[in-house]
Amino acid sequence: MGLRSKLSFLPMLLALPAVPAMAGVTVNSPANGAQVSSPFSLSASASTCSSQDVASMGYSLDNSTSTTIVYSTSLDAQIQAGSGAHTLHVKAWGNQGAVCVTDVAITVSAASASGGEAVVPSDAISVTSIQLLGDWQAVDDSASGGSASGAMSLTGSPSLNGTARRFVTEFSNYGAERYDADFGDDTTSTNFLYDGFVYIAAPSSGIGSIEMDLNQVMPNGQTVIFGFQCDGYSSTWDYTVNKGSPEHPNDQWVHSSGYCNPRGWSTNVWHHVQISYSRDDSGNVTYQSAWLDGYEFPINATVLSAFSLGWGPTLLTNFQVDGYGSSGSSTVYLDDLVIYRW
Repeated sequence: MGLRSKLSFLPMLLALPAVPAMAGVTVNSPANGAQVSSPFSLSASASTCSSQDVASMGYSLDNSTSTTIVYSTSLDAQIQAGSGAHTLHVKAWGNQGAVCVTDVAITVSAASASGGEAVVPSDAISVTSIQLLGDWQAVDDSASGGSASGAMSLTGSPSLNGTARRFVTEFSNYGAERYDADFGDDTTSTNFLYDGFVYIAAPSSGIGSIEMDLNQVMPNGQTVIFGFQCDGYSSTWDYTVNKGSPEHPNDQWVHSSGYCNPRGWSTNVWHHVQISYSRDDSGNVTYQSAWLDGYEFPINATVLSAFSLGWGPTLLTNFQVDGYGSSGSSTVYLDDLVIYRW
């Protein structure tokens, strides 16, 4: 075959349709391995996924089962996350069921010394080093549906200023162990700030949620439950609400819009947690904000959280560790726990 014949095939080849590319998710920002501050910007797009036109996109953080979805071929969002290492899963779904995922590793930097912190009035009453009190006790939270057991001890390492309390929790079937201590008696204060440091020993894979509560008996004898948790199932800060009445309660968790997942916290380092709330004389609680390592997550929700429990006057704090999975264990430390009231 001569040269002229070979060249005559070029127009035919150029006219053939292009083979569709096996495209997936393109993440414009953040870059893989980037260090970001919270909230950070996510920008991504996907036109095809395994040769299928993209019908929707979404994202999730770490091991969360909650995925934010948009029905578009592009995605732009502001995402809040606690300090430490995270994996951002950016996803696209084709119109015939294909799934494409791009994982991006990021590190959320802790706030600087000038970062946000809760403000405490100068005349506030404080109880310090609550982790050192001798009346801490542990009990299996039967409401979890599973079972758990816990052991506590005081340790000098790790510790911020001498002695921390260690909580070792064994669980099965997503069981939870509640640790609590009485630290005073005050029926009249209406404003509170929970302020402590939490250290999760590696691995953190066995932790479902960490709950940090305050209970106060009011002058009318009803107990206000300031219930608050970092929920690793929904990846949110949660607060409690009584959807019934004090005499006929219906205690439920409510997910806020603030991001929190204890399995996403950096392990083997101390994390500063602050939670502010207040109440009125009827037991309506205003959950104001949570801070994690200096980053504020506004809540600004007012709900009924009063219960007729028949308790005598007390101030009590709970520190609960929920298990994640069919069985396992976790080790968590609490140090420099201060509760302010005014």
